[in-house]
This record gives sequence, C-alpha cells and structure tokens, in this order.
Amino acid sequence: MKITLLGTGTSTGVPQIGCKCEVCQSSDIFDKRLRTSALVETDTDTILIDCGPDFRQQMLNLTETPQISAILLTHQHYDHLGGLDDIRPFGNMQIYGESYVLDSVRRNMPYCFGKDLYPGVPIITLNEVEENQSFYVGKTLVEPIRAFHYKLPIFGYRFGQLAYLTDVSRLEDSEIEKLKGLEVLVINALRIEPHLSHMNLQESIEVAEKIKAKRVFFIHMSHGIGLHKVVNTQLPNNMQLAYDGQTINI
Repeated sequence: MKITLLGTGTSTGVPQIGCKCEVCQSSDIFDKRLRTSALVETDTDTILIDCGPDFRQQMLNLTETPQISAILLTHQHYDHLGGLDDIRPFGNMQIYGESYVLDSVRRNMPYCFGKDLYPGVPIITLNEVEENQSFYVGKTLVEPIRAFHYKLPIFGYRFGQLAYLTDVSRLEDSEIEKLKGLEVLVINALRIEPHLSHMNLQESIEVAEKIKAKRVFFIHMSHGIGLHKVVNTQLPNNMQLAYDGQTINI
C-alpha cells in the first residue's frame, strides 16, 4: 500500500494570494502547497481522499493518470470537494461520505442527478458512510474515524496500517483507540499559533504521541506553519511536515 499526498495546504493554499511573508515568498518547492488531498493505492484499488479545487492540476502533476476506484469525502467544505466537476474523464465515480456531505454534493451539483442528464456531466454514485461502520471499496477495508472540525462532525479514514485525518480540531479518546497500531499517520497541523477549528502543530504532535504511530506526516498547513526545512529540524524524529507530491509506502 502507498499514499501520495497530492496537496498539503489549507483552504487558501500556499503561497496565499497577496501575502508577503517569508513562507509565501520562499523559493523552496516544499513551501508551495496545493489544497489538501491524497491518493491511496493498494494492490487492487486506488482511492482518492477529498477532491478539492486543485484536483485537475494535481492529476496533471502525476507522471501517470491513475484509474480512480472511488472518492472518500471527509466533509463538505469547498476546499475538499470543489473539484468534483473535474472527475468527468474517470467515468462512473463512486463517492463515499456521510449523509450531510452527500446532500451538499447534490445541492452543489444538481445537474448530475435526476432524469435526462445533460451530456458530458460527471457520472456520480453516492454511498453513505455511517459512524462506527467499516466498509469496503473494492477489496480495501475502510474504517471511518469520527473527528470534529470545531463543531462540525467529520470523518477521517483508516486503511489497515495507514490513517488519514484532516481538518481535525478534536478527537475523542475512543477514536484515538481505533488508531492504535498504525505504521503511518497523516494528520493536519494548520500553523504554530492556536486556531478555533484546526489543531495547531503542538496539538497535532500531542495527538500523534497518544496514537503512537511509527511515522507521522503533517498536512493541511497554512503559511503560518513556518518554513518547511526549518520546522522539520525541530520535530520529533518520527514526525515531519509533508509536502506536495510526497509518496509514502506502507
């Protein structure tokens, strides 16, 4: 199994439009971040986690275009589903998410549902994910992990020895227990300073230490995280800031 981090930035991306801070002005490619999304590949299935507004560019950045089996949505914010119109070349797409997220897809893309669809629209099949109920995408077992994005309930996902969580501000102990025994944890860390609806770097480190994953990669970062090369020298040995295009083998 492997995961490719297609984007590791927050909703504004990095650089942020009009910003003159040292991160946004950096020439280091590791400080350039598209909106957060990832591709999980097993021997049998290729699963996209979230499909943000940079999806088209992320696919074009790949050496080869994968045949995506399904899309898992963590929640309904635009930076996580704003690219769904661009899935048209992939044929009939299975999309998984909890009920309120699927309702948002229907509202945002009414032209994809109902009778007499306009020629060329994305072909979408929606599949509801329920709390505490694992499910299969092809032959790949997926376990939803309940988290909170301020007051909004969202899902992270576990795939065997890999777990992916983004936009988390709070994770209950019961869900942390579901994440024990991981080889790789991918989890959000917005910035150095505290934030209302996302964990900052220190909070994410503390959660990762509770989970005890062997390797930890931080995603969904804003320019407030600091310079990639500087911050990485200050992290525990098994933790690092991720970067766009990074592939992690499990």
